[in-house]
Amino acid sequence: MAKNKKKEELETIPEDNLDFGKILAAWSIPEFTKQSKSKKWFLYFGVVIIGLLIYAFFSGNLLFGIIIVFFALIYWLLEKREAGDLDFGLAEDGVIIGQKFVEYKIIENFYIIYQPPKIKNLYLEPKNILKPTIVIPLLNQNPVEIRKILLDYLPEDIEKEEISASESIGEILKL
Repeated sequence: MAKNKKKEELETIPEDNLDFGKILAAWSIPEFTKQSKSKKWFLYFGVVIIGLLIYAFFSGNLLFGIIIVFFALIYWLLEKREAGDLDFGLAEDGVIIGQKFVEYKIIENFYIIYQPPKIKNLYLEPKNILKPTIVIPLLNQNPVEIRKILLDYLPEDIEKEEISASESIGEILKL
């Protein structure tokens, strides 16, 4: 029965446009994590935006004011957007994230931070320092099985035991 479920999950991953080898594990992940925010949070956000606009006005910095307005508008549009689901898969030649394929040769290492129920994530560090770390929620996946699969293709960074500072700040600020 478990094999049938796995086969159903794998059918949504595109197989016709890329040759990435056998799919070793697959699951569906949310496109992004939406933090729940209270009315108080939005009030503080509005006060900060208005304060920055007042500063831009009195300092005569029109460009800064325009940037703040665009930032607030873009943030509001993103806040209204609902998160969709992406198909994620570990294959023999790389990882599949939605319609994108990332080869193992451009990933330096991986690590898993598993502190249920709050943190259950797989992190893939790219070799290029200008590219961000890829964070994949494990959801109901067995982290031991995912680790076994990845150890055949990537080194594990066993020193990482905590989430990054930017991720912590994002959680605190609910961004």
